[in-house]
Amino acid sequence: MNENVFESKLRGVVFGTAFGDALGAPVERMTHEEILAYYGGPIATVKNRWYRAQLPAVERLNRMRGYGIVTDDTLMTLALMNVYCTEQRHLDAFDMAKEFVKEIGYRTRYVPEFDREALILERLFYPEKHIFNRHALANCDPREGGQGNMVNCGAAMYIAPVGVVNACRPKEAYDEAIDFAVGHQLSYGLEAAGVLAACIAKAFDADADIDAVVETAIALAKDGTREAIVAMTREAVVLRPRREEKAFIVKRFHEVLLQFSPVGEQFVRSINRAGLPTANYTPSRLYAIEELPIALAYLVLYPDDPIQAIMDGVNSGRDTDSIGVMTAAIAGALHGAGLFDPQEIETVDKKSRLDLEHCCARFSQAARAILREDAAKARAFAQEMEGI
Repeated sequence: MNENVFESKLRGVVFGTAFGDALGAPVERMTHEEILAYYGGPIATVKNRWYRAQLPAVERLNRMRGYGIVTDDTLMTLALMNVYCTEQRHLDAFDMAKEFVKEIGYRTRYVPEFDREALILERLFYPEKHIFNRHALANCDPREGGQGNMVNCGAAMYIAPVGVVNACRPKEAYDEAIDFAVGHQLSYGLEAAGVLAACIAKAFDADADIDAVVETAIALAKDGTREAIVAMTREAVVLRPRREEKAFIVKRFHEVLLQFSPVGEQFVRSINRAGLPTANYTPSRLYAIEELPIALAYLVLYPDDPIQAIMDGVNSGRDTDSIGVMTAAIAGALHGAGLFDPQEIETVDKKSRLDLEHCCARFSQAARAILREDAAKARAFAQEMEGI
């Protein structure tokens, strides 16, 4: 692969992750209708006020969002990049238990939502805190770390770097993502991580487009995850002539997705539902997370306009930051860093104090070393086979 193309795609993945996260963070958990009502229309920039900003600090968990602030999706992605920079090789669950735990549970960094130095662990949702509990406290077999967790998109949201270090090799990316994220997630939450990494890897092909990425996802995905991606992307093709009917498309996508995600109207948890039996977030071969099928569906809906795909995905509501991350990371891998408005990236970079260029440079060096080592092994193997 051309060096400049690889660099652009790598930066596209990282820029896309931060951009999609910051775009979706201020509207997370809002519905499509609530976003339109509160903001007077769909949001189209990271420079938006958080709809909860006016609440007392205790009610917003002492956090602040908006105007370029990223969430744990980006912080965890950068943490995984750091592990690759440390290890300079492919990873598995034992690296989750050792180096990744250090990144989230022992090393402080600036956490934008807190506006202070903190452990990433302080910011994480309970399913992501599970990593520290299982590995640092329970001392489990690393390959059993995901057992007992809430099934969610938490592994898929930060897994994109695995696709980068397996550029153009989606099956290898899928396998490594599963081998690593099994220390965190299980069932269809784990499956989504494998498929997302494969999508990123496929997008590094010079001639890849969204159709090729989706074909790869369908070829590798299992069970409910595969069926959800098939159903959602087929629906997206059907809806292309009506893509200006935003509210109708959101309604149709969620109707299709309801076959594979039992959450439905129970997306926002409340005290009234505590203790009630439910299939939500429990292991199943029939279910899929919502975020990845939605991301792929919007990219299929707008094959000629990936930025609009990101915008519409975020404005569809619910888990908007992770939808933004997955949609923009895949789009960035396909189209490179030039896809994103430099002013939007600069806003996110400065407000969240990320130093994205430095992060990309370090990660690129590690990724290149890993890919070169793989290529050398492949050449050596080919030479051995010639003599058989």
